[in-house]
Amino acid sequence: MFDFSEELKKLPEQPGVYIMHNASDEIIYVGKAVNLKNRVRQYFQNSKNKAPKVSAMVSHIAWFEYIVTDSEMEALLLECNLIKEHRPKYNVMLKDDKTYPYIKVTTNEDFPRVFITRKYVKDKNRYFGPVTDVTAAKETVELINKLFPIRKCKKSFPRDMGKERPCLNHHIGQCLAPCDGLVTKEEYGKIVDEVLAVLEGKYDYIIKYLEGLMYAASDEMDFEKAAVYRDRIAGIKKIMEKQKITNTGVGDSDVIAFSRAMDEALVQVFFIRGSKLSGREHFLINAPDYIDRSGIMTQFVKQFYSGTAYIPRELILEEPLVQEEEGAIIELLESMRGSKVTITVPQKGEKHKMVELAAQNASITFERIGERIKKDQARTIGALEEIRQALGLEKTPFRIESYDISNTQGFESVASMVVFENGRAKSSDYRKFKIKTVTGANDFASMEEVITRRLEHYIREKEETGSFTRLPDMIFVDGGRTQITAALNAMESTGIHIPVCGMVKDDRHRTRGLLYNDREIELKPNSEGFKLITRIQDEVHRFAIEYHRKLRSDVQVHSVLDDIEGIGPKRRKALMKHFGDIESIKNAEVGDLLEVEGMTIKTAENVYAFFRRQ
Repeated sequence: MFDFSEELKKLPEQPGVYIMHNASDEIIYVGKAVNLKNRVRQYFQNSKNKAPKVSAMVSHIAWFEYIVTDSEMEALLLECNLIKEHRPKYNVMLKDDKTYPYIKVTTNEDFPRVFITRKYVKDKNRYFGPVTDVTAAKETVELINKLFPIRKCKKSFPRDMGKERPCLNHHIGQCLAPCDGLVTKEEYGKIVDEVLAVLEGKYDYIIKYLEGLMYAASDEMDFEKAAVYRDRIAGIKKIMEKQKITNTGVGDSDVIAFSRAMDEALVQVFFIRGSKLSGREHFLINAPDYIDRSGIMTQFVKQFYSGTAYIPRELILEEPLVQEEEGAIIELLESMRGSKVTITVPQKGEKHKMVELAAQNASITFERIGERIKKDQARTIGALEEIRQALGLEKTPFRIESYDISNTQGFESVASMVVFENGRAKSSDYRKFKIKTVTGANDFASMEEVITRRLEHYIREKEETGSFTRLPDMIFVDGGRTQITAALNAMESTGIHIPVCGMVKDDRHRTRGLLYNDREIELKPNSEGFKLITRIQDEVHRFAIEYHRKLRSDVQVHSVLDDIEGIGPKRRKALMKHFGDIESIKNAEVGDLLEVEGMTIKTAENVYAFFRRQ
């Protein structure tokens, strides 16, 4: 029995994180404190001013624990991580975590490239973003790669210099071929400077610069070169139109405001880069009514910026941060940015106008998408809650992993693992398995092997990061008692125990319900929980079949294409995708073969010669 009076006496007067548990050992609240003793004791003191929902939370606390940290900033980081991991019922939480793409210029390389990435690393490269309109970002990068003759390959220089002939991009004028030493580092650098000027929004400067080069080439009667500059200027003007950015008069900053209704809030963030509005994004968060507006803003800033890659120079907020936490938050932001970060709550001027605009957009967006958000929550979070109630679980499963086996009369047995988090497919965590220890069509042994391998991955890699380093809250297997038994055997051998459900189908091969603890549970066919199970079952089956077909296809084309020097799995796949069949490849000319992605002149000649020798 947990003795509250004794445990409260033991609390240290140090910074740290406190964790509240209910009688089912579920974490229901995580908080940060400068002084653990003072903060935690406040929850258990009689107070008439205590909000009803705070009192309700306290009534569910069965015991608490705490973690002492060296500083308030460390406590802040730990609090954010624990909230994201455990998603406690009484914390303000982002409904979903979003990652943003950036346009990356690899300026740490002798001959830089331009591409889109979602990983922001503090290195010597240049990053532009975050970009909320992914389509516009892709179009911008494609246009830059088309306009400026910079390399698209991933070769490492000087290691790969001169190893192969220049690729097709050089022959069509879209690369200066540094791989063959046809351009100096200095000449290439001037082109990269032009690219950076475009991405920095210095359109007037770069257009005037290119116009000067165009007129100079024209005066020298080099009309072909002048036409290249003319096309480049037209392309830059096209990029200007696509970005549709407006001058805000505000520097490198994020503007944050929100609209609130009931127990939810919609936060609007304007991303301002180089005094121009480069994008915006909204976030839905749960916002219990006992937390005031400053508390909501504080929780959002903590959770959002502890997980984002880029920290701007200034945060312009509609509401001030909670005074006791502001210092630690600024310290955290500055440590992540590596330089000073300012937090402003403007009352007038351009910054105040931007906040008002963000608040107005938050309100409009909240009204416009409110019903859609509710429907989306019903089919995800609501569906999980229905499944929890039907199975009699104490805690709603956040991460579900589902497995299926696929083979054709025992040929090339494979398995698929799909992942759903918070009711949504997480395709980045999907994994494929080729069965190694089982011969023939033995789905039971195959399932046992696959889940054993998955759990062994976790045991080996749990201190790292990746899809295998986090265990699911529940495992779904496509099948009945046999497949469940296979999964349980795997858990017994690894010492890891996770609830397992079988997804069962009727005589017409349609989803019928779940099998859990030797009990078949049927959900109403029109319920969101039933629909989610169907989506999971369809997805894991599709992924397994897709992998099995690929392996069969690879085997079918192996005897021909894999005998050609320079053709590996990637080029083989690219050839089949481009031509459709072996006969078309056999009849192709070298020029046709060079149109295939990743094809070099040497390899194209090898393919051409191979089929002419047959």
